[in-house]
Amino acid sequence: MLRTGILMAGLTGLFVAVGFLLGGVGGMMIAFLFAAASNLFAYWNSDRVVLSMYGAREVDETSAPRLVHIVRSLSAAAGLPMPRVCIVENDQPNAFATGRDPGHAAVCVTTGLLNRVSDEELAGVLAHELGHVKNRDTLTMTITATIAGAVSMLANFAFFFGGGRRNNPLGLVGVLLVSILAPIAALLVQASISRSREFEADKAGAEITRHPLWLASALGRIDHAAQVTTNPEAESHPATAHMFIVNPLHGGGLAGLFASHPPTEERIARLRAMAGEPAHRPGPWG
Repeated sequence: MLRTGILMAGLTGLFVAVGFLLGGVGGMMIAFLFAAASNLFAYWNSDRVVLSMYGAREVDETSAPRLVHIVRSLSAAAGLPMPRVCIVENDQPNAFATGRDPGHAAVCVTTGLLNRVSDEELAGVLAHELGHVKNRDTLTMTITATIAGAVSMLANFAFFFGGGRRNNPLGLVGVLLVSILAPIAALLVQASISRSREFEADKAGAEITRHPLWLASALGRIDHAAQVTTNPEAESHPATAHMFIVNPLHGGGLAGLFASHPPTEERIARLRAMAGEPAHRPGPWG
């Protein structure tokens, strides 16, 4: 809760600062009200928004018995309530979790993941996502996705918030600079939060399954396939990229400079160390 509060305060402060720089006191007040509304909306509805963005469909024991059985077993092992289980029709192997708390969580996987990994590797991935749920990262990550997207939207409407008005403290050049720098600041917030949380979720997932190599093998396979398989929905909503177990984006430039995930090789090395294995043993994915 403290981490989420600091995050919301920080992004709200960024929102208000951008509003002031673009539109003076009037722009600051508009930005503050919009940020407050975004925070409230993100807390209660961000999971639904993210699932809707990706066209996720909820499944049960009848429609996806293999998947639901693994999630149920892992949830019991982790001492968590059973989350909603969803599938996204997407060829890229990937997964994410969302929800404001363990009692309102959802775990989502792509069809590409189900088609490419073994049951053990799938368990490793799902345990990682349940690690996010257990650590209550899902609230932080979904709020970050929602508000970072709102920051970018505010920058895109920079001229509306006072680009040519006399109460704009910066003038036209300043508006252009802020419209570029504000999304970068949002990306930096996402990157700083997501990278550390991925390592912690890897550790938690390995502890839930008691088989760190299941996740290590899955990460190598997923990362290799994701690099050659496009995720159109993620490309359309880059603010949600940090929610996935591996980076779903293929874009260069800022996507590479402000990567939302730590290097997969380092994650695999840490998992192998947990299992007492050599850190750089070749995997079956290539």
